[in-house]
Amino acid sequence: MNNMNYQQAWEFLDRLQFFKIKLGLDSMNRFLTQVDNPHHNLPCIHIGGTNGKGSVGATLCSILTSAGYSTGFYTSPHLSSVRERFKINNRYISRQDFARLISTIVNVLDGNQITYFECTTTLALLWFAEQKVDFAIMEVGMGGRLDATNVVTPLLSIITNVSMDHEQYLGDTLAQVAMEKAGIIKNGIPVVSGVADDDSGRVIKQTCNDRQAPLFLFGRDFDGVSRDSDHSRWQYNGLNRVILTDLPLAMKGNYQVSNGSLALAAVQLLQNRGYIITEDQIRAGLTLTRWPGRLESFRLNKLGEIVDTHADSLQFLLDGAHNPAGVTALKHALEDDFSYARLILVWGSMEDKDLQATLQEIAPLADNIIFTRPEYERSATAEQLRDTLPNAMQQKAVLSSSVKQSIDKARELATPDDLICIAGSLYLIGAARQLLVGKLIPDG
Repeated sequence: MNNMNYQQAWEFLDRLQFFKIKLGLDSMNRFLTQVDNPHHNLPCIHIGGTNGKGSVGATLCSILTSAGYSTGFYTSPHLSSVRERFKINNRYISRQDFARLISTIVNVLDGNQITYFECTTTLALLWFAEQKVDFAIMEVGMGGRLDATNVVTPLLSIITNVSMDHEQYLGDTLAQVAMEKAGIIKNGIPVVSGVADDDSGRVIKQTCNDRQAPLFLFGRDFDGVSRDSDHSRWQYNGLNRVILTDLPLAMKGNYQVSNGSLALAAVQLLQNRGYIITEDQIRAGLTLTRWPGRLESFRLNKLGEIVDTHADSLQFLLDGAHNPAGVTALKHALEDDFSYARLILVWGSMEDKDLQATLQEIAPLADNIIFTRPEYERSATAEQLRDTLPNAMQQKAVLSSSVKQSIDKARELATPDDLICIAGSLYLIGAARQLLVGKLIPDG
């Protein structure tokens, strides 16, 4: 019996990153059988889609927590500590529980191989089952059909939207990607979705029809409308003609109205099953919803403290936009939700992303661009990023050898009237956020 301490457990998991991504459920199902199938009696909410999965999951978790339910939330990737992936209500998994459950997994493996995501998914299922949560919100890692989380049979499924991402794994057409996302749809299990009226929407509708899964569609069965210029209040026009007005929207970005609507439609379906969630609890949950690194803005003074005052402080915006749809959402937010004199863009992204499509959408808004490379093997170099820009735009770009150096350069260029936007990859956001305001989990 091998009982690891936290450092040993973290190092074991970290080593699994050297094994390539493996999509498929056979090994996951076999392994879960060896640990007594913790997912079999777990009341799950399964969230897939291209963008917005984390925001919808965080909103649901906050509402269900405010309603008094023990709510587990499994998400990926993390910003600075792997323990961020595992949360019950407002509590991240402890170092002790993390080490103990990784030890359990290693001992059952007995030398056999498992992937990083299979390991973290198993850990989440074990912990949630052990803690007897009322709900386990499980976020899909990639795709859906062959994703390790797709072993669950949920109370309901959510597919936020479908756009192009991870083409080398999911397919190079919208319909192919949608087929993979639709893989989480189970026979007879309700589906809440925000898919568009395009090839992706047709695939989701057809799959729901084939599997006799009731579909509740944003824009058709329910919707949400922003009610003021800064998008901090909104109205939910829900299922069964339920209307909730003057709702708070704690997270930035007009697209959070649709994410909030998906979460509230899911809440209504849970209410229909007998779960008690009041309007006051919904409002409290919306007010308390936080999703770090996604349109997260703050001002820092010269001492590095978060402040509200404009003078002698710099304004930062962190956003993990990493695919074309995410970058489009960031562009709209920069145009509609933030005011600034100049935009200083710090950008780093993975080399397997559509660098040209993403960068050329956001680069024209920037007065200065600082390209950098997060410490991750799939990161594009600063030179690669610069070379995707037209020659005219390259003139406003500088190269940085590290995330810290790029932030220092941005500080040099910025005034209190400017906005420093750090974006392009969640790996960059994790590193930058840690340097600016510290880790989410201090001892992580």
